[in-house]
Amino acid sequence: MDLLAAFERASRWIDAYYREPERYPVLSRSRPGDIVRALPERPPEEGQSFDAIFDDFEGIVLPGITHWNHPRFFAYFAISAAPIAVVAEALAATLDVNAMLWRTSPAATELEDVVLAWLRDLLGLDAGLHGIIYDTASIGGFTALAAARESLGLGIRERGMAARGDVPRLRVYLTEHTHSHVEKAAIALGVGRENVVRVPVDERFAMRSDALERALREDESRGYRPMCVAATVGTTSTTSIDPVPEIARIAGAHRVWLHVDAAYAGPAAILPEFRYLLAGCERADSVVVNPHKWLFVPIDLSALYVRDPEILRRAFSLVAEYLETSDGDVHNYMDYGLQLGRRFRALKLWFVMRHLGVSGMRERLRGHIALAQSFAGWVGAEPDWEILAPHPLSVVCFRHAPPATEGAALDAHNAAIVERVNAGGEAYLSTTRLYGRLAIRVAIGNERTKEADVAALWEMLRSVSRPAG
Repeated sequence: MDLLAAFERASRWIDAYYREPERYPVLSRSRPGDIVRALPERPPEEGQSFDAIFDDFEGIVLPGITHWNHPRFFAYFAISAAPIAVVAEALAATLDVNAMLWRTSPAATELEDVVLAWLRDLLGLDAGLHGIIYDTASIGGFTALAAARESLGLGIRERGMAARGDVPRLRVYLTEHTHSHVEKAAIALGVGRENVVRVPVDERFAMRSDALERALREDESRGYRPMCVAATVGTTSTTSIDPVPEIARIAGAHRVWLHVDAAYAGPAAILPEFRYLLAGCERADSVVVNPHKWLFVPIDLSALYVRDPEILRRAFSLVAEYLETSDGDVHNYMDYGLQLGRRFRALKLWFVMRHLGVSGMRERLRGHIALAQSFAGWVGAEPDWEILAPHPLSVVCFRHAPPATEGAALDAHNAAIVERVNAGGEAYLSTTRLYGRLAIRVAIGNERTKEADVAALWEMLRSVSRPAG
């Protein structure tokens, strides 16, 4: 294969993709099974040319892509891959590093150490937190809860939990707005859904510290063992912010592991005016932040910071003879989680941080927050539209509420608005539920999203909400 010619064609396509995103509908128009039917049942017996493969990439794969890297992707948490990171990913794939041990590529391990220290300091987190890269916050959260269980000193690593009368019921505390991966981790770790305690929230959808205190006291009085409190900075539905300083005080008093999920909102703490978001994390045992959500790094890259990495080692380290080394005081990151093989993810974060610089990253985040506030202002000023939740960052929850429409009919009306926008192909939205009411959600996070994109979305919403005729 002519590698240079292949890269030339691919690079031309990538350049056009970034310059002309409007060529594609944001939400894929594919129906279930379309891609399967377009592909042969068996692989080719003989090798095929790059051009033939790339033709099928364009003709078969692309129609089945929902374009997360589009400036009018406003669903879920809008993400963004800076072009420089695409180059970094190509280089990482070329090197094909397995960063399981320090010696299997010292640069992969030490670059991870350095860039996570840079990020920690930018976020205003204290130097007592040590960073480790995982793929997503879901795996980082599982790892943190495994460390929380190990910290209890119950000998579960060696003796397990089955048929042991000396292991009390372990309890995990969260809210209805905590990301589902925390509950999944509790399931996987043998805690069980019955022992996941949902702490009530206040009118801003944030955990009530008084209710947490009461739940902890009640469980302790029944002989249960509180294992972890999961606080969130930037919940998925509304980006609400749990009162971490007060939660940290309560968790500390009860000697319970505190995990802070700041996957989405954490990056905003690089802005001095939003440093308050991570207040209280100086008392947290673990904090997770996702550069692939709001720091322009392509998925996947999640940073877990832990207060005592040795607890992770106790929970996960299991070194086979063929992996033993005598390299001294180094990080062998395979010891800090389930994965043995680890991609060279630090490279793309290093490229992005150097290319954009601190000022460039801050400028983009401020721009997204300003766009969200402008959008919320337009919604709030328009008759029959209403904001449904606080919007401190770049996510706005709202709905259209025409007179004499309520209940299920109102929910159906707003669901239809979202479907009409999405069907048009120019933008993509998602929904959530707040107090049982359907809410439309707009999330701004792509580095190329401009005011014109947000204004166009608002006009689409207003247009499709009007009665036909």
